[in-house]
Amino acid sequence: MADATDLLDAGERLDAEALRAVQLERLRASLRHAYAHVPFYRESFDQAGVRPDDCRSLADLARFPFTTKADLRENYPYGMFAVPRDRIRRIHASSGTTGRPTVVGYTDSDLALWSDMVARSIRAAGGRPGDTVHVAYGYGLFTGGLGAHYGAERLGCTVVPASGGMTARQVQLIQDLQPGIIMVTPSYMLTILDEFERQGVDPRGTSLRVGVFGAEPWTERMREEIEERFAIDAVDIYGLSEVIGPGVAQECVETKDGLHIWEDHFFPEVVDPVTGEVLPDGEKGELVLTSLTKEAMPVVRYRTRDLTRLLPGTARVFRRMEKVTGRSDDMVIVRGVNLFPTQIEEIVLRTPGVAPHFQLRLTREGRLDALTVRAEARPGAAPDVRDAAARAIAAAVKDGIGVSVTVEIVEPESLERSVGKIRRIVDLRPRQE
Repeated sequence: MADATDLLDAGERLDAEALRAVQLERLRASLRHAYAHVPFYRESFDQAGVRPDDCRSLADLARFPFTTKADLRENYPYGMFAVPRDRIRRIHASSGTTGRPTVVGYTDSDLALWSDMVARSIRAAGGRPGDTVHVAYGYGLFTGGLGAHYGAERLGCTVVPASGGMTARQVQLIQDLQPGIIMVTPSYMLTILDEFERQGVDPRGTSLRVGVFGAEPWTERMREEIEERFAIDAVDIYGLSEVIGPGVAQECVETKDGLHIWEDHFFPEVVDPVTGEVLPDGEKGELVLTSLTKEAMPVVRYRTRDLTRLLPGTARVFRRMEKVTGRSDDMVIVRGVNLFPTQIEEIVLRTPGVAPHFQLRLTREGRLDALTVRAEARPGAAPDVRDAAARAIAAAVKDGIGVSVTVEIVEPESLERSVGKIRRIVDLRPRQE
């Protein structure tokens, strides 16, 4: 087999100086494109007192205004498009569970770029032409399924478009078709693992060697659980529909030390979530992304709400983003204490007797917020084991995070599963008027 470095594309072979030159040229062109063709950007730039040609260095991007999900929703459905409708070849959209969906469009060139970036990502994950890729992301308006599908085909792989759901069939397809790679959300991968064990099939004996997991934050402890139970390499992929979909950044299988952002097409910044100030590399904050080469819907300084930090490149010249540990809008404040679902996940995963499936339920008792952690028992866990698990989780949350919670250990497979993004938080508090 060819050495991995022999398979790098031209963008991956840029040195640091050449990369910065490419970024600046493309950034200036993208700002001009957005200003000329998207009324929202023309108005926001004008209000901020900046023009595209004011961007003379990469640092000058900080002078330009942010774009938020609310901006995209206010311009629903087509207000953010920068090309005529007859050039749009595909439309995707977010779920819209918290309001109007965000609609994104793609030209032929955008679709080719997207496929190239996912192909680059799968290759960085260890995939090679000729591999069979089992895609268990949901297909449809969600970008995961089709994004993974066309990227795998672009790399020269055989694709099994399993989509999500029908978990027993997923197990059968993996056994029969013998894929080497699976692409799926990490939470649904754990559901597939449970189904293997329920059927009495050893998940460590499958043909799978690599899992490419994304669409939700996941922890190092979850990586360890998946790799141990499935005997595969588990790597992270990152993207979001507002920017392009999966394929914005990818963890390299040889290092597993964070996700290299494909900086020749997506320029990253990390900002203070409160002040918006750009933070130096290495400091943790909110990831902000600017597209450099998109046609249909360029985005300028899009606030992702994902919390991470930027680090130097290792396996590639591109900078890395640390694994996303949470979202600024997923943070729960319980009695003055800031808490993220991934903190609970770490505790649940190390607790004997419970499966790695949990949900946080927020309620209000009088004037105070209350948090209940509902975690599934592992099949066969005895009542005393469940009771001990509940006590252990409550103690670990109190000791490690500093907040008192109620813990309920529920029956196996009783929490709602998701084939896209798992709903970790259920907020039952009355709305403030």
